[in-house]
Amino acid sequence: MIAKLELFFAKVLPSPFTLSIGLTLLTLVLAIFLGDFSGDTSQVVSTLQAWQSGIWNQDLLVFGYQMMLILVLGHILVLSTPVNKLLELITKGAIDTKSAVVLVSVSTMLMGFFNWGLGLIFGAILARKIGEKSAKENLNINYPLIGALGYSGMMVWHGGISGSAPLKASESGHLHSIMNNFPADFPAEISTSETIFSWSNIIIFGVILLVVPIIFRSIKYKPTSKFKSSDLISESGSNSKERKAHPLENNMVLPLIFGGLITICFFVVYSENLAQLNITPNMLNFLMLGLGILFHKSLIHYLASLSEAIKGASGILIQFPLYFGIIGVMKESGLAVSFAQFFISISTETTLPVFTFISSGIVNIFVPSGGGQWAIQGPIALESATKLGVPLPKIIMALSYGDQITNMLQPFWALPLLAITKLKASDIFPFTFILFIIGSFIFITGLLIF
Repeated sequence: MIAKLELFFAKVLPSPFTLSIGLTLLTLVLAIFLGDFSGDTSQVVSTLQAWQSGIWNQDLLVFGYQMMLILVLGHILVLSTPVNKLLELITKGAIDTKSAVVLVSVSTMLMGFFNWGLGLIFGAILARKIGEKSAKENLNINYPLIGALGYSGMMVWHGGISGSAPLKASESGHLHSIMNNFPADFPAEISTSETIFSWSNIIIFGVILLVVPIIFRSIKYKPTSKFKSSDLISESGSNSKERKAHPLENNMVLPLIFGGLITICFFVVYSENLAQLNITPNMLNFLMLGLGILFHKSLIHYLASLSEAIKGASGILIQFPLYFGIIGVMKESGLAVSFAQFFISISTETTLPVFTFISSGIVNIFVPSGGGQWAIQGPIALESATKLGVPLPKIIMALSYGDQITNMLQPFWALPLLAITKLKASDIFPFTFILFIIGSFIFITGLLIF
C-alpha cells in the first residue's frame, strides 16, 4: 500500500509552489461565483481587491518574516558544533527505521504539543540529522518516512499549550468580544483546564502518541523515493569553509560577548512568559539568534552557516504571500463562514463537534492559520454550540482538532521542513496522508466518546 501511495503522490502531487497557485485560482473562482461581498462593486472587482489586500496584509507579512527567521535561525543553530553534538547524542539510538520512527514521532509530537514553532523546527532538524547519520553509517533508514514524522508535531499543536483557539478563549472578555448576541450566562472566558489540560484532551493526545509509532513500526516499507540521504552530508559540512575576513570576524571573543548578551536579554525580558509556558515566534527567534551566534566559533563561521541556511527560505518568501491572498479572499468573500454554516446547519447535539471538526479541516486547507481560522469560524461554532447545548470547551477543541489534522494534507507549514530536509512534498505526503487518517479517526472517536 505504501509503495502505491508513493507512486500516486509522485505522479499527481505538484510542487508546493504550483499547488499554492492552484489553490489561489480555485479560491478566486469560488469567491467570484459564490462569494458574498458587501459594497457596490462587482464580484470580480471585490474578489481581486480582497486578494491583493490579503497578499500585502501587514500583520501576515510580519508573520511570514517570523517564519523565515524560524527556518533560517534554526538551521544556523543546528550547524553549530554544540547543537550538532547534542543531536548526534539524541540520534545515537536510531539504528534502523523502526527505532528512528519512535524517536522522531514521539519527540516531535511532544515538542509540538508544547509549542508549535519548536515542534516544527525541532522535527525538521531531527529528521535531517537522522538522514545524515543514515548516510554516514549506511543504515538505509527510510528518510522520507522520518521526514514526514518530523512534521507530525503539526497534527497535535492546536490541542497543545500554544493552541490559538483555546488560548484566546481563556483570555478574559475575549469570548464576549467576538460574539454579537450571547445569553446572560455565556462565559467571558474558558480556562485551559477545560480545554488543553482537560482529561479528554490529554487522553486523546496520549492515544495518538502511542498509536502513531506502533503503526509505523509495524508497516513494511519498500521505498520508491529516489532521494539519496548521502546528498545531505556535503551540504551539512559546507559551513566549515571560511573565507579570508577581517580579524574581528575570525575572533572568538566577539560572538561570545554579543551572543551572550542576546541570550541574557532573552531570559531577562521573557522570564514571565517562560514561567507561563507562553512561547511566541519572536521569543523563539530571539533565543535562536543569541544561541546561534554564541555557539559558532567566529562571526565568519556564523555567516557561512547563514549562507547555507538562507537557501531554504526561498519557498516561504514567495509562497506565504500567495496563501495570505487566499486568506484575504476567504475572509472577505464569506466563503469560510459559508463552509462552516453549511455543516452546522445539518448538525445535531451529537454530530455538531464532528461536523465542526470536518468544516474546520476544510477551511484550514485554504486558511492555514490557527488564529485566523478561530477569528473567522470561532463565533459561528460557539453560537451553534450554545443553541444545541454542546459544551463550549468541546466545540473549541473540535475546531482545534480539525484545524491541525489537515496540516498533514497542506504543504504550507511543511515548507520549513522541506527546506531543511531537502525532501519534496511528494516524498513525505504518502506518510502524512496516513497520519491524517490515523489522527482523524482518533479525534472523531474522542469527540464522540467524551
